[in-house]
Amino acid sequence: MSFRVTGLPAEDFARLFTLSDEDLAAQGAIRRMADGRTPGYPCRISLTDAQAGDELLLVNYEHHPVNSPYRMRFAVFVRKGEKTYDAVDTVPEQLRIRMLAVRAFDADAMMVGWELVDGHQLEAAIDRLFSDLRAAYLHVHYAAPGCYAARIDRA
Repeated sequence: MSFRVTGLPAEDFARLFTLSDEDLAAQGAIRRMADGRTPGYPCRISLTDAQAGDELLLVNYEHHPVNSPYRMRFAVFVRKGEKTYDAVDTVPEQLRIRMLAVRAFDADAMMVGWELVDGHQLEAAIDRLFSDLRAAYLHVHYAAPGCYAARIDRA
């Protein structure tokens, strides 16, 4: 089954990088410089990992702004100057190298399926979850911290 992976919209974060640390703190966000950890801090816009010295913001973001009990927000890292990842039938390396929780939602934003999967097996999980015709879209989360990673739609 053909699928489309997208990161968060870059335009939702661009203005935040112009704010002072004090103004960021007033909004519950913080600026960080990436260190050399491997894998790096995952940018939810570009779906790439930060390299040492990259400027990041850690912000609380509502990634599932729906009118259902599954409305969600969580902390996400975003990197300055990135473009939104948007690709068909391609899994970014950032997702490949992590353990993932994949959740399927129907058109009413109700969860209709879920899987815990190694990122190397993501395509198989996508196929299984989208085999349920109720599944309108998928959300991918990093399994250990539970934070949002990306959205997957049928292509």
